[in-house]
Amino acid sequence: MTMGFMTNEASSSSHALIIPGEDVPFLGQKQQLSSPLKTFANIFMSLVGAGVLGLPYTFKKTGWVMGSLLIISVATLAYYCMMLLVYSRRKLESQFEAVRISSFGDLGFAVCGPVGRIVVDAMIVLSQTCFSVGYMIFIANTLAYLFNSSGAQTNPKILGFSPKSVYIWGCFPFQLGLNSIPTLTLLAPLSIFAEIVDLGALGVVMVEDVMIGIKNRPSLEMFGGFSVLFYGLGVAVYAFEAMGMVLPLESETRDKDEFGKILGLSMAFVTFLYSAFGALGYFAFGEETKDIITTNFGQGLVSSLVQIGLCIDLFLALPLMMNPVYEVMERRFCEGRYCLWLRWLVVLTVPFVALTAPNFADFTSLVGSSVCVVLGFVLPALFHLIAFKDELGWYRLALDAAFIVMGTVFAVYGTSSSLIKIFSRVA
Repeated sequence: MTMGFMTNEASSSSHALIIPGEDVPFLGQKQQLSSPLKTFANIFMSLVGAGVLGLPYTFKKTGWVMGSLLIISVATLAYYCMMLLVYSRRKLESQFEAVRISSFGDLGFAVCGPVGRIVVDAMIVLSQTCFSVGYMIFIANTLAYLFNSSGAQTNPKILGFSPKSVYIWGCFPFQLGLNSIPTLTLLAPLSIFAEIVDLGALGVVMVEDVMIGIKNRPSLEMFGGFSVLFYGLGVAVYAFEAMGMVLPLESETRDKDEFGKILGLSMAFVTFLYSAFGALGYFAFGEETKDIITTNFGQGLVSSLVQIGLCIDLFLALPLMMNPVYEVMERRFCEGRYCLWLRWLVVLTVPFVALTAPNFADFTSLVGSSVCVVLGFVLPALFHLIAFKDELGWYRLALDAAFIVMGTVFAVYGTSSSLIKIFSRVA
């Protein structure tokens, strides 16, 4: 019997629905299930985010072959760990029929009790907030590049303030309004529009990369040194981080037996897209590739429209990224009720962190090397090991243990390495 359900097994079947707290699992209710095509689209939208924009710069650091291998390796390992979560959930639900585990936090509670939920919740709050900070950095840097960068001024100001700070605080009141929307259902139109803009902009960028690459033919590196290995891994992990969405997506799939295949196809497609996007951006600009690839295109009409489109996409996607944070905070501090002042207080932290954060690529490497590694590799392997501890053979035990140990080592070393690079730039 697992820790989380030990004290609740007798009472769980007597309730129809309970808001998940620190000592209760979530109990299921009927919902509309998704077709395979809709599941594929939902997984794709969960995976593709701002991290893709830093991949060409990462390929410049690691070399295009090493970068592609890192993307493929991280995608394979991420898929394996995503399926560990699914298998663990199915195992526990088969033991406790009245209980439905609907989220990563519920699974953490099921295998480790309240401590497990606290750890998962903390990691989700950190990761989602950091993703939102990354969005804000991209928006501010892009707008500053488009409207305030010129040869005449090396350090332009707007009313005495840096353009980056002006654009960040200019977004703030609008984000207060968007983040006040209480449910994901009401945010769905924004999500659809944002993804359409995102895909269109990425497509235009890749076409531009091909045309510029044919013209420029810059010198390229296939492999970087060992010193950039962890940097590249951090960015790749950041780009594939969607671990918190796996269990909700699987629970909404009509054909549960096909979920692994659908997830695998989605991961393969996104892996191809990421590898192509990173390589084409590097092929186009070589050693001149910047941390946000769109700033390499200059300030022409087409490139400006693409960059503005990406800013609109991330601006609208930011409240979607913050929604899991609100779910955790409102459950912990407001008994699961909607709380406007708490949401506004959380939103206030985003611009403050964005103002002090380094460039976009370095920030994604830091986040990927720290919280994303723990969420994406350490915790899934740990939960699987606990859930199946009486059934695993030595090989699977060793594999889970290897993920836990290697993930922890990478998190420590990768985080320290990213911090050293960030502070060396500041100095």
